[in-house]
Amino acid sequence: MRWVREGAVTGQAPQTQVTGRSWLASSVTALVLGGLLLVLIAVDVPLARLAHQSMNASGASSPVWSTGALGVLGFVLAWRRPGNPLGWGFLAAAVFLALSEDASFYAVADYRLHHGGLPLAWVAVLAQPGWAPAIVLAGLAVLLFPDGALPSPRWRPVLWVYLTMAGLWMASAEIVSASVVVGHDVRVDPSGNLLVLGPTTGPYGWFGVVEDVFFPVLAACWLASVAAQAASYRRSSGERRQQLKWLLTGAVVGGIGLVLSISGLSLVGAVIALALPASMGVAIFRYRLYEIDRVISRTLAYAIVTGLLVGMYAGLVLLATRILSVHTPVAVAASTLAAAGLFNPLRRRVQRVVDRRFNRARYDAEQTIAAFAARLKDTVDLNSVRDDLGAVVDQALEPSHVSVWINERA
Repeated sequence: MRWVREGAVTGQAPQTQVTGRSWLASSVTALVLGGLLLVLIAVDVPLARLAHQSMNASGASSPVWSTGALGVLGFVLAWRRPGNPLGWGFLAAAVFLALSEDASFYAVADYRLHHGGLPLAWVAVLAQPGWAPAIVLAGLAVLLFPDGALPSPRWRPVLWVYLTMAGLWMASAEIVSASVVVGHDVRVDPSGNLLVLGPTTGPYGWFGVVEDVFFPVLAACWLASVAAQAASYRRSSGERRQQLKWLLTGAVVGGIGLVLSISGLSLVGAVIALALPASMGVAIFRYRLYEIDRVISRTLAYAIVTGLLVGMYAGLVLLATRILSVHTPVAVAASTLAAAGLFNPLRRRVQRVVDRRFNRARYDAEQTIAAFAARLKDTVDLNSVRDDLGAVVDQALEPSHVSVWINERA
């Protein structure tokens, strides 16, 4: 038997062609920025030792390894899709974050440990607010997904408001940094951030006011961008719809990572937050987009199963120790074995329920194949088996052509 299945993603739009491509959007530029990022990350190691800090203690918005992962994604996108500004945005954001990390370590080493004894420490103070342009670039990513263009011309005023506020915020951070360097009043916290950038009072309190205006604007733009993409999802179909599924799934998972980071689980949150740029990269490359339905259903299923098992385990332990007054390791061991024994049966049941709602194509195909297997047990006519097999393959896989060869000598 042979069948040819049509691609799950058909009629793909042609890749963006860069006409009259300048050096700003070329493979050479990607190599230069990628090499610069590698150097900045490599320098993190001795600078962290000089500051007596771990590699995860930088004052930037992400750990060193998280910056490296973002840089790899940006480099691949910029190399393979030079006409798409999202790749360049990710790569530039990673460079700014790495620069900020280096500057944070050096500022801590000089102004907190060596008391101004290291050379060119003022350069680190000016470079440390590199987290600001990285945050600004991250704010544009969702709005410009997937091809770097605005969803519609109506978004131009929103974009200009955002860029104006972002430019004012970044310029303000550099003005404050330059002012404290000129005034010889550099004081940094254990993460390398300038202490004067936090409060809304004092000679630099105006910067706090600027931040109080910018961050609500940033949050509003992010929410509006996600809402616009969600509205576009309802109107889209085919490949575009699959791309938006990746984006919205990554946004939800990345939002969970952000919440965990704010809650104190910074390392776990940073790992989970990478789901957003990673999902955007997959969608831009259009690689096996139809698998997003399976990713969503598996993620939901395992999250539900984990929650149920954790709740059941905690309930059993509480029952044994508080109600039955069993305080031996046997109670904990029995609860663990009960949770482990229920994992597979519970996972299969939950997976079927989730597939029925979020991965209907796979669920229908499995149901069709299961029904065929049940009918095959009681069928003896070869012709009816052949016809039934062709109908099942057509229904489950939707091929463009089905052929069945039967070996008469078998």
